[in-house]
Amino acid sequence: MVARIVLQQADIARALTRISHEILESNQGPADLVVLGIPTRGVVLADRIARVLDEIEPGSGSVGTLDITMYRDDLARQPTRTPVPTRIPAGGIDDKVVVLVDDVLYSGRTIRAALDALSDLGRPRAVRLAVLVDRGHRALPIRADFVGKNLPSSTAERINVRLTEIDGDEAVTIDDAGRLESTVSNGGGGSR
Repeated sequence: MVARIVLQQADIARALTRISHEILESNQGPADLVVLGIPTRGVVLADRIARVLDEIEPGSGSVGTLDITMYRDDLARQPTRTPVPTRIPAGGIDDKVVVLVDDVLYSGRTIRAALDALSDLGRPRAVRLAVLVDRGHRALPIRADFVGKNLPSSTAERINVRLTEIDGDEAVTIDDAGRLESTVSNGGGGSR
C-alpha cells in the first residue's frame, strides 16, 4: 500500500490556527491558560499553538512540556524510552486551564498517562485535550476537545505525523503498518 497524504504543511498550519481560536473561545480568552505538549511531536505542536495564541491575544502563550515516560502502561515492553524534562510555566498549573497537546489520539493510553503525570504536578481547574489527528479506536474513555482532523482508519493502518522541526519535512500520511515499521525504526515520523 502506498502512503496516502492526508494533511500537508499548509493544512497542518490551518488546523493549528483553528484549534488555537477554538481554545481561546472555549476558555473565553487567554486567562489562566497553560498549553503542555506531550513529547515528542506534541511538544512541537504545543509550541506552534502557543505562538498562534500569542498572535491572537498577546501574552497568552504560556507553554510547557509534560513528560509521561514513567506513567506509561507499556514501559515494561518498551523500556528504552528516554525521559524528556517536564517544563511547567512559572505560574504552575494549579487553578489553571491546562490544554494537553499530542499529535495522534488513538487508544487513549498516552492521555491517561498524561493525566496521571499532571496530577502529580498540581490541581488544574480543568484539563482539555488538543490533537492534530483523531483516528478513533479508543481503548479508554478519552475524547479530544480540539481536533485538527478526524481520520477514521483501520487498526492495520498507521498514521504518520512528520513535522519540520523533528523530521525535516511536514505531512500527515496514512499507511499500512507493515510498510511503515521500517520507516519508524529508521527514525521516521511519529506514528500510531
